[in-house]
Amino acid sequence: MKLSLLLILFACTSVFAQQARTVVGPSNVWLAEGASALLAGDAEEGIRLTNIGLKSAMGKRDKVAGLSNLCAGYAMLQLWQTALKYCDQAIELNDRHWRAYSNRALVYIKLNRYRDAEADIVKGEQLAPNSETVKTVRALLPELS
Repeated sequence: MKLSLLLILFACTSVFAQQARTVVGPSNVWLAEGASALLAGDAEEGIRLTNIGLKSAMGKRDKVAGLSNLCAGYAMLQLWQTALKYCDQAIELNDRHWRAYSNRALVYIKLNRYRDAEADIVKGEQLAPNSETVKTVRALLPELS
């Protein structure tokens, strides 16, 4: 899978990337900059900035999005077990965060854990039925017998 596809799947819907376009600005600049670095394809810088941002995350929403973005960054580096750890943490904090399920499903696919990926895709589809990201991850899942 190309790095650009990973980038699209993981980072394009980041809350922080959306906030960075507002007039007032994001609530956590470090998390916003980390998301922007991920969008630009710089996983290492995205991870570094996101970690700084998580130290000053003010709410559960920021923390969950930051953890999900760490999952994305480590997945971009193909560090699947580390990515999985951060997806798990994000879902533990908010079991309705569809992006974390989508990220984790892709990690599971890369780890050949297809049944786990299927379960996360189903959950992502339930939480965000119109998400193109979830649909894209589903398309990557091999047919299960």
